[in-house]
Amino acid sequence: MSHPLDTLNWPISTDRLLLRRATPDDLDATWAYRQLPEVHEWVGAATTDYDDYRERFLREEGLADLLIIELDGGVIGDLTLQVHDAWAQDEVADQAKGVQGELGWTLDPSSGGKGYATEAVRALIDLAFGSLGLRRLQAECFYDNEASWRLMERVGMRREQHAVRDSLHRTKGWLDGLSYALLAEEWPASE
Repeated sequence: MSHPLDTLNWPISTDRLLLRRATPDDLDATWAYRQLPEVHEWVGAATTDYDDYRERFLREEGLADLLIIELDGGVIGDLTLQVHDAWAQDEVADQAKGVQGELGWTLDPSSGGKGYATEAVRALIDLAFGSLGLRRLQAECFYDNEASWRLMERVGMRREQHAVRDSLHRTKGWLDGLSYALLAEEWPASE
């Protein structure tokens, strides 16, 4: 089954970065930052064992949604875009197929604070609303993951929900969760 990202011409260049589809060859580069404690703390599915990470990374469905962020030929992070259907009543359900997306990101901490994540996520939003024609994007995080929700705000996403202790963290227990979203009509077209 084809993935919506298959329809795009890769790679995509931004001012400083290159975005491309992930390949099995990206395993070690992504493991290098994903196994760091400060990254491991917030990712949705974290493994501390290389063999477990390799098995998860190489699954076809895992690679399908994953994009690599490169700076000067080196991998500095990754993005995900999962396209899905919107909720709809039966009579109009066909119009709700594949119209929404959920964004995710992970950046090597050594590349943080330089605007790379913002640049990469903006480029992904451009693709989602432009080439893919999605109507709505959303992203979620723990309230305690301030770097993530600040990024959502920097790219213009709107906080839609602050839920009290609804999100279970692997070591911190029940934490507050945040949901952000953006509609295509709210996104300025790329220059």
